[in-house]
Amino acid sequence: MFTKILVSTTAIALMSGAAFAGSSTVNGAVGGAATGAIVGGPAGAAIGGAAGAVVGTLLDPPPPKVVTYVREAPPPSGTVVIKEKVVVGQPLPEAVVVTPVPDDPTYAYAVVNDQRVIVEPSSRKVIQIVN
Repeated sequence: MFTKILVSTTAIALMSGAAFAGSSTVNGAVGGAATGAIVGGPAGAAIGGAAGAVVGTLLDPPPPKVVTYVREAPPPSGTVVIKEKVVVGQPLPEAVVVTPVPDDPTYAYAVVNDQRVIVEPSSRKVIQIVN
């Protein structure tokens, strides 16, 4: 009986995560569920799927118009060189000047180590490195 309830709960958790998700979130949920299942069995699959869905949502790429703006905008006045490597998903150091994207203030950008990066303004987390 316990196994049936656990399997049903796992299926509901995975379906609900996929129902609210875009394509990257579904990949995150599926990947998290697979990893969780390997580590923790059915319960691990449910927890891993939920965690993967959250991570997938947080790292959705910015719209093309934001990427184009950041690629073509003049460099902000506060470009810096830092020792740390710029990594998607990690925040930029406080020394880096972050400039809001004018037409979409949910994104900002910076030029760090001669790389243009798109960030989430409040957390300063790198969303994408623009080549």
